[in-house]
Amino acid sequence: MKIDLNADLGEGSGSDRALLQLVSSANIACGFHAGDAQTMLQSVRWAKENGVAIGAHPGFPDRENFGRTAMQLPTETLYAQVIYQIGALKSLAESEGVVLVHVKPHGMLYNQAAADAQLADTIARAVRAVDPQLILVGLANSELIRAGEHYGLATRQEVFADRGYQASGALVPRGQPGALIDNEEQAIAQTLSMVEQGQVESVSGEWVRVKAQTVCLHGDGEHALLFARRLREAFTTRQITVTSA
Repeated sequence: MKIDLNADLGEGSGSDRALLQLVSSANIACGFHAGDAQTMLQSVRWAKENGVAIGAHPGFPDRENFGRTAMQLPTETLYAQVIYQIGALKSLAESEGVVLVHVKPHGMLYNQAAADAQLADTIARAVRAVDPQLILVGLANSELIRAGEHYGLATRQEVFADRGYQASGALVPRGQPGALIDNEEQAIAQTLSMVEQGQVESVSGEWVRVKAQTVCLHGDGEHALLFARRLREAFTTRQITVTSA
């Protein structure tokens, strides 16, 4: 069994370089919710150093709230913003002799696109416009995955190690009870259930079917590196290979 393990980088965490030794894919912030040209280039170099697949992590223009503010932008405005962010990172990657592999929206842009078909369509169109070979990463069973498939993009369905799920398959919104899983044993058990059995228990007790093709590992928590190592150990024990291929 194989699984991709991804983490968001270039967002100000001091553990980015160490985390890159444990993941197979990196989603690099493109300057709108976090990061800048210098952090993007450094993240690309570190990812290249560790043989990690590089992805763009575009977000809403919301540095004040780290891309977590709900926004309703005109379609063409968002389309241009997504192309702009992907294109910037693609150019930086190519300047270092590596290719951009995937795109994963950030924060509220990601969450809104999971449920909003029109928003998902705009993002998928933007990804295809930059490079139809890019993989579009989105929440398992979401509108973003369906939009990517509609436009002929390769997609990768994502699950979260440390986030709670609703019975609908959506993530529990941040700030609500059960949104974050602090217990490492619980987070590891949830991840293995999603990867091996294709299901996750929602906060209300129902079991939800998911297709786990990539697992998101949040790298900005206090114990992120320790948890990443424990998760890798759990995968090794269960003979699950971590790879972006």
